[in-house]
Amino acid sequence: MDKTGKREYGATSLKVSSAGEILAGQPDTQICWMSHGDQVVKAPSGFEVLASTETTPVAAFASSEKKIYGVQWHPEVKHSDFGQNVLENFLHNAAGITPDWNSNNVIAEQVDKIKKQVGSGRVICGLSGGVDSAVAAALVHKAVGDQLVAVFVDHGLLRDGEAEQVERDYVEATGIRLVTVNAEQRFLAALSGVTDPETKRKIIGREFIRAFEEAQADLMKEASSANEEIKFLVQGTLYPDVVESGGGATAGIKSHHNVGGLPEDLKFELVEPLRTLFKDEVREIGRQLGLPEPIVQRQPFPGPGLGIRIVGEVTKERLDLLRKADAIVRSELTAAGLDTEIWQCPVVLLADVRSVGVQGDGRSYGHPIVLRPVSSEDAMTADWTRVPYDLLARISNRITNEVEGVNRVVLDVTSKPPGTIEWE
Repeated sequence: MDKTGKREYGATSLKVSSAGEILAGQPDTQICWMSHGDQVVKAPSGFEVLASTETTPVAAFASSEKKIYGVQWHPEVKHSDFGQNVLENFLHNAAGITPDWNSNNVIAEQVDKIKKQVGSGRVICGLSGGVDSAVAAALVHKAVGDQLVAVFVDHGLLRDGEAEQVERDYVEATGIRLVTVNAEQRFLAALSGVTDPETKRKIIGREFIRAFEEAQADLMKEASSANEEIKFLVQGTLYPDVVESGGGATAGIKSHHNVGGLPEDLKFELVEPLRTLFKDEVREIGRQLGLPEPIVQRQPFPGPGLGIRIVGEVTKERLDLLRKADAIVRSELTAAGLDTEIWQCPVVLLADVRSVGVQGDGRSYGHPIVLRPVSSEDAMTADWTRVPYDLLARISNRITNEVEGVNRVVLDVTSKPPGTIEWE
């Protein structure tokens, strides 16, 4: 292994020279998803080279005798054309394992695990409005029923109409009791003057927990038994959250508010039934639990919301500006019938960057807005979505005409890797 100064990120053309057990049944040329700045320059003694790229001479090798196999790319992600086949070949041909995973097994396993962890205790769930926390709450409700109360923290960082939609749709779909905490002023005060993205995420994670603790105290006051403490907090943490926060075998990419952003004096015991799953698996579990498609297919929206889509300080004025731009993008995508085809389209405000423009026959000095349309299934990798030019032009025209303070719209055409889906 050596660092050669050459790197491969994202879509990479791969040539298969020998199939072996793990590349059997695959074409000689295919697209795989890479993310590396080093490479194996020579296979170990007794190993056969199976594949290569223009930059990487040993992109895959194997020793059938030793039952050791290695690939340089990410076979676990959607964007590697035959990645799923690599994993299936390894499990079946090399390891001799029978494929028996399905969502019903996961549900049964997690329901049993939740019952053992919680017992007769009371539980609150941090409901954000996204599919992850919605499925986590539904799973816990299946296990412990009315022992669960969902707490929705309206932190003021939500998209236009998001709070009302969550309160209406989720209660109607599940029957779970929902308590709303209005905490906009609290979050804005805590974020005042903060520009560092890691600090922002940690502040948001801390304030979420403090809001849950206050909700716990209010719920205990109304309980018939004053000694009945709420010890458990449900979170919709997924495996990509854990990985990007430094879990597993990776270095920390960014702290997620529900992983690396949690305060050290956390008083709850966490219940995280989705922690080992990817986004596509969570959606399937949601369907099996009977959640309606509008919830299951809801565009991913991070717990920190628009707070991490403002690059710079978070203020009420900047939030209102970004919220208007985001609403325009969502309405245009819906009108074009692309709201379900595009996995998500974060709208980013470069708050500390100014751009010279001409508006109203005069010079303007406004903020740039970045559009980030992406396709993905599991959030571990993503590619930018090729949105029609006429639609991009219409979105740009509306934003610069209707959102005061913005005079430029740009398009992010970076895959993940090397860029993450969010900017902060």
